[in-house]
Formats: sequence, C-alpha cells, structure tokens
Amino acid sequence: MKIAVLSGKGGTGKTLVSVNLATVAKSSTYIDCDVEEPNGHLFFKPTILAEKDVSVKIPKLNPKLCTGCRRCVDFCKFNALAIINNKPIIFDEVCHSCGGCVLVCPEKAFSEIDKSIGKVQMGKSGNVDIYTGILNIGEATGIPIISNLLSNKQDTLDKPVIIDCPPGSSCIVMESIKDADYCVLVAEPTLFGVHNLNMVYELVTLFKKPFGVVLNKCLDGDNPAELFCIEKNIKILAHIPFDPELGKLNSEANIVVKHSDKYHNLFSSLLEKIITEVANEATTNS
Repeated sequence: MKIAVLSGKGGTGKTLVSVNLATVAKSSTYIDCDVEEPNGHLFFKPTILAEKDVSVKIPKLNPKLCTGCRRCVDFCKFNALAIINNKPIIFDEVCHSCGGCVLVCPEKAFSEIDKSIGKVQMGKSGNVDIYTGILNIGEATGIPIISNLLSNKQDTLDKPVIIDCPPGSSCIVMESIKDADYCVLVAEPTLFGVHNLNMVYELVTLFKKPFGVVLNKCLDGDNPAELFCIEKNIKILAHIPFDPELGKLNSEANIVVKHSDKYHNLFSSLLEKIITEVANEATTNS
C-alpha cells in the first residue's frame, strides 16, 4: 500500500505526518521525494546502507558533422540549444534529456552522454526502511530521481510505503503520486491554507486518486480549511492541534510518536483509517 502525503506549499506539516505514519507502522518504508530539500533523514537519522548515482542523458555535439542547419535549435522548446558562429551551443543545465536533438539532426552530429543529476540513499532506522533522493543544486528537474526512488518497492498492508511528496502541484508532485493507492492532503487552518489545499485537491481529483485531509495546527474557532472540506464533501482524517509541545518536538527533529502517547494514538488511528479507506476502495473497485 503506497500512501502519498502532499500539501500545497512547504511548512504545512507534510513531513511531520509522513515520518510519524511510517514510525507507528509495525514495519514500513519511507520515501523522501522532496528531492530539492529532503529533510526526513533529520528525523530518522538512518544508518546509510547504500548510495547510488542518478544520471540522465544529455547531448554531445560532433562539430565536424554539424552543418548549422538549426533543426535542433528550432526543435528544443527548453532553449537548451543556441546557434553561435553557425554551430549549436548546448546549455545542459536546462536540458530536459528528451533526446529530440539527436533524432532531428539530419547529419547525426549529436550523440548522448551521461550526466549526474543527484543520488539516492538507502538506509535503515528501527522498523523503517529509508529512501532519500537528493537533487544536485541547479538541475532542471528531479523527476528521474523520483522515478528511481519509487521503482520496485515492495508494499503490503502490513508494510506500507509512505511517500513524502514535494510541496505544490508541479510535475515532480505528479510523478510522486502517480502510483499511490491513497493520498493524504495536509492543510493549515487559514484562507491561504485553503488556497493551497485546493491546488492539491484539484491534482488528486484529476488523477482520480482516493484521498482524505489532515488538518494541522488547528485552533479553537473557525477553520477555513475545515469549512472547505465540508463544502466539497471531503473526508477529514484527523485534526492535529496547534500545540507548543508538538512544535518543540518537531522543531528539534524528534519523531513525536516516540515521545508522546497522545500523538502515538493520534497517528496510529490515522494509519488505521487510511488502511480502511484503501481496503474499502479496493472492494468498491473489485
């Protein structure tokens, strides 16, 4: 069972929910797909067991074969190629590795070489297997790293896979949730929080994913995010209070379910609800 945890922006509590869900399970896999700024490892402090490089293909020009016809430049929609002195110049920082320039070149002047864009670390922390993607600074996209992270991970009801998604609703978030069995949307109790919740709500609806909402930082009084869920008939899975104790533990990179029975019960209940939702969805679709 793959559970993707996402939010419309950073700082809503997405990693808080992810690491605690992974910890309360008897055995689990935690995958940090927030490859531009992964921080799950700060909480788990895993023993690193393996590390591998992730590379993509970028073009390499043989200037002796190039006639300066510009077909490669005209084809590239990412402006990764420009003609200088009648020869293409490659800007590999913005190349999206589509291979189009290789295909359209009539003189076969382009070949492809490997370029490292980041790495994947594999580790262990207690009952949790940890996979962390790290994108090199300045790279155009983390999709190849996320694809690598999510490939061939075994998951069962007894060993859920918790996917800590990047914030927002861009292509890297789409890549993170495309194979998820269930999505957990984390939202803050503000009008701005509603705006960001609506972004990921529209995304998971587009992908036809079953989902529910966790409302974080809840206070007494009106909660615009809760009203949004009621109006849209969205299932609210849990309310996490605005709690100084929780904030202190989390800011010090502590996994709160290890320090508080109250939150251990809350996140255990949340995981049970998600498992039930996934089981019900499977029964409905069978």
